Amino acid sequence: MKIGIVGTGAMGCVYAALLGDAGNEVWAVDSWAEHVAAMARDGLSLEGASGTRNVRLNATTDAAAAGQCDLVIIATKAMDVTAAAQAARPMLGPDSTVLTIQNGLGSAARVADELGPERVVLGVVGGFGASITAPGKAHHNGMQLVRLGEMNRPLSERVEKLAELWRSAGFTVKCFDDIDQLVWEKLICNCAFSASAALTGWTVGEILADEDVWSIAGNCALEAYRVARASNIRLDIDDPLSYVRDFGARIPHARPSMLLDHMAGRRSEIDAINGAIPPAAARVGVKAPINETVSALVRAKEKAFASGPG
Repeated sequence: MKIGIVGTGAMGCVYAALLGDAGNEVWAVDSWAEHVAAMARDGLSLEGASGTRNVRLNATTDAAAAGQCDLVIIATKAMDVTAAAQAARPMLGPDSTVLTIQNGLGSAARVADELGPERVVLGVVGGFGASITAPGKAHHNGMQLVRLGEMNRPLSERVEKLAELWRSAGFTVKCFDDIDQLVWEKLICNCAFSASAALTGWTVGEILADEDVWSIAGNCALEAYRVARASNIRLDIDDPLSYVRDFGARIPHARPSMLLDHMAGRRSEIDAINGAIPPAAARVGVKAPINETVSALVRAKEKAFASGPG
């Protein structure tokens, strides 16, 4: 299969390396010229839970250079999906599928607005703990789960085929009829570790080990869980704190992407993760004061960053 990946940051590199190593024709599209040049020259190197490999692939800063692809994966941060979807248009043929994979709420709808809902499949990944270690090089701490589902209809044959594609590359995949369940089960974990890591500078394991910080992180997750329940979201979670602890225990050395953004002096996806919980809570008549507080603190911290969103 010919696969275009728009956004080869940490997780985009994991997708590109494993899908390319499985024999697919992969085109990596990214705006970071030095990263693209390194991949084009030396291949993409990936280390960590999936093993060590160097994969030769096509890398470009111009999506049009890839031509039409069977599958286009949009793997940018939530605040960049509209621009990424617009950039991806030259990669779409009549039968191309767009798989958008972001943290938090709202990204898939923005991609669908740009490219049409009939093209869009939604993905949510968790438990990888990925980071860029140098241009053309990435590392990931875990290899947990890829969730896939249609935007506006039940599980389909094309989602099942996508699942097999990802499984053939070494990923564990679960398909969902209900995209809200798909999104919220990951969002609950993101709410626990994202803002708490950005504010403390700690890894997932360090957060779990500290009683005070875990109290904040756990309450962020509990608020998200209660909002989901009040919103009649189906969840296969009986004990949200145990669920989040088990998730974190698999990647104790991981630095959540929000922390990595802060380490690089970049603004984060706070508004799509912890910051998305208070307005969702207000819609169902409940409150989320812990998520509201940590989101305000993250935004205040980010006012010092010169680079702006992205």
